[in-house]
Amino acid sequence: MSNNSIFTGAATAIITPMNAAGVDYEAFGRLLDWQIAEGIDALVIAGTTGEGSTLSDEEHREVLKFAVERIAGRVPVIAGTGSNDTNYAIDLTKFACDIGADAMLVVTPYYNKATQKGLIAMYNAIADASTKPLILYNVPSRTGVNIEPSTYVELAKHENIRAIKEANSNISKIVEAFALLDGALDIYSGNDDQIVPILSMGGNGVISVLSNCCPKATSRLCHAWFEGNTAEAVALQCEYLPLINALFSEVNPIPVKAAMAAMGFAEEYIRLPLTPMDEGKKAALLEIMKGRGLI
Repeated sequence: MSNNSIFTGAATAIITPMNAAGVDYEAFGRLLDWQIAEGIDALVIAGTTGEGSTLSDEEHREVLKFAVERIAGRVPVIAGTGSNDTNYAIDLTKFACDIGADAMLVVTPYYNKATQKGLIAMYNAIADASTKPLILYNVPSRTGVNIEPSTYVELAKHENIRAIKEANSNISKIVEAFALLDGALDIYSGNDDQIVPILSMGGNGVISVLSNCCPKATSRLCHAWFEGNTAEAVALQCEYLPLINALFSEVNPIPVKAAMAAMGFAEEYIRLPLTPMDEGKKAALLEIMKGRGLI
């Protein structure tokens, strides 16, 4: 971990509360305040979980602006500004810099994919345009492209490229990245079921879906590890695994939207092509949440 880290611990990849009329800003504000009161370490706005891909350009910018203003420096704000259109990602990144976001989360280009050479060129172009640090977001199950460890080494040369959200699920590849980078980039787990394994390699924490409903516990898991309380961190990872699995029993953010609706934070409203949660899977999720005292 470097002293220059964007955050250490747990950042919530926050949902965007919505209803048929659009974004529910009253609910969003309440949710952001609660997350901070519960001790979350940072907040990611309009990422995958925030349905950034189905926000209109106007909504995307308004959601980012609202969050920066509401959070008001209490925790770092990380803006989801990635796109498969590099020029659009640059424009959105510049906007997020201008309104005061602390960092950008930039996903690999989906559908059009990219070679490793293309990824290097794209990320350098976005980093050149940014006045704030970038977190590279590697999630090949969604985008069809994987950032190779050797590509991370090349990208680490840019002063604005500071960290990785690693959600490739391949622990061997992640270990290779740690070995090759030797601390040149911070690495955050992008999967809630791999927080402790990535912390054990020297990771900085997690960008989490679980922490939408359990911010205190997710942050504690990370900080227990940093304090040397390995047994506590491992116990929390195992204890929350049934809930983590339920939150990923359908495509994210379908289950977490259902979970947050059950907790009273938002309507269970999700935009097509995503649809509301299967009733059987939802019943199983809510049963686990009841057992944890969340509802």
